[in-house]
Amino acid sequence: MKLNEYSQYDATALAELVREGEVSPAELAECALAMVDEHNPDINAVLETFSDIDEMITAIPQDAPFMGVPFLIKDLVLQAEGRSCEMGSRLTKGLVAPSDSDLMKCFRRAGLITLGRTATPEMGYNVATETIAEGACRNPWDTTRSPGGSSGGAAAAVAAGLVPVAHANDGGGSIRIPASLCGLVGLKPSRGRVPIGPGAAEGLGGFGIEFAVSRTVRDSARLLDAVQGPGIGDPYVIPSPVEPYAVAMQRPAEGLLVALNDSAWSGVPVDPEVRAVLDSVGKACEGMGFHVETTRPELDAEAFAQANTDLWSASIAHWVVDLAAATGRPADESTLEPATLAVYQHGLSLSAVDLMHAEDFFNRVNRDFGHFFARYDLLVMPTVAQLPWAIGEYSSAQAGYTAQSWTDHVFTPAPFTAMFNCTGQPAISLPLGRSKSGLPIGIQLIAGFGREDLLLAVAAAFEEAMPWPQCVRGRD
Repeated sequence: MKLNEYSQYDATALAELVREGEVSPAELAECALAMVDEHNPDINAVLETFSDIDEMITAIPQDAPFMGVPFLIKDLVLQAEGRSCEMGSRLTKGLVAPSDSDLMKCFRRAGLITLGRTATPEMGYNVATETIAEGACRNPWDTTRSPGGSSGGAAAAVAAGLVPVAHANDGGGSIRIPASLCGLVGLKPSRGRVPIGPGAAEGLGGFGIEFAVSRTVRDSARLLDAVQGPGIGDPYVIPSPVEPYAVAMQRPAEGLLVALNDSAWSGVPVDPEVRAVLDSVGKACEGMGFHVETTRPELDAEAFAQANTDLWSASIAHWVVDLAAATGRPADESTLEPATLAVYQHGLSLSAVDLMHAEDFFNRVNRDFGHFFARYDLLVMPTVAQLPWAIGEYSSAQAGYTAQSWTDHVFTPAPFTAMFNCTGQPAISLPLGRSKSGLPIGIQLIAGFGREDLLLAVAAAFEEAMPWPQCVRGRD
């Protein structure tokens, strides 16, 4: 298979070629690694590739839905036995996962061939993927710009055609933001849909969700079918889907009441080119027979920012304390970037009562948004407020930030995502437009809790009505 052919197939199509005997898993791995060799020096998305490809191919289950499809894992949260898990930090350099996490086991059962690890910002707390430890990851649409964060390495790799799908996770928009900036499908499933254990009951107090970025809606639907469901001993279980998502996405979505939101709760201005794409999506909703109203749920943006800062700070302080103990390194300016260090120190200063107050606020947000989605089927709004930003604009190596000012800084371009980590609702970013200069613009769709079926059906309708290129090399 030629490289330009390989990069135009999605994961579903590649798996079908393997099943039909037209290409072997080894050939696909060879193509993917050649793509990494050719393009990764420009984008710095892949931290390392693995050498035991033959052993992984031998272990593929014969009935696997993604048999032999090349894949990459993000260097954060997910653990793969014997692989480095460094979280973008000098503090954790050389740390190796002792066993597979539940989701990694699901990826293996799905037949995906994990070729390597992708870049992430330190501890995942950034809308840019650039670190002192690994340098800057770059957007393949324009290498002077960021691919977003924190799943920036995953998104850049998929957008550049290195692999058709890659693991990602989302604690405040970290799947959806890079998907928007890189022209991809970025689905954040409902809380509890995808396993995160066994090392944790939930990530970031329930804000952290595991899944992937892809180039097609059908890949996201079929991958969700392959990995959804609880791990053994999970603290709670949400209802299973009534039918496979790959089937549900083909059902027509009719008669929906859609809320369209064109402004950020924080007051951050929305770029006119982003607003223009949102307007076109609103018209497309009407063309699909949906009733559209311009409205949104209420949210105290200032109180949310404070509670979000406290949640992230406490979580990062917890991680850093444990990681410093595991590596024997100090948690100071020699191992942590200035912004991360400020967040860590704030986390150490918080009391249990502070965290309970944050939980109380999040509960009120959940109730208010729940009432809103009892009326509306879908909320449609920008994924991010700006076009892809320049490398260095959101570098956590800059000094002078407090935990709160860093949080305010990194959520300035992305004021539309973190509240749905709070509510646990499924949300998806779709690449439904481009700027005048050709950069991707993502629009975010949010459905009620547990309604990935509806979200994917609407996403599939948009994919047909407003199709997007498979990767950067197919953009023209």
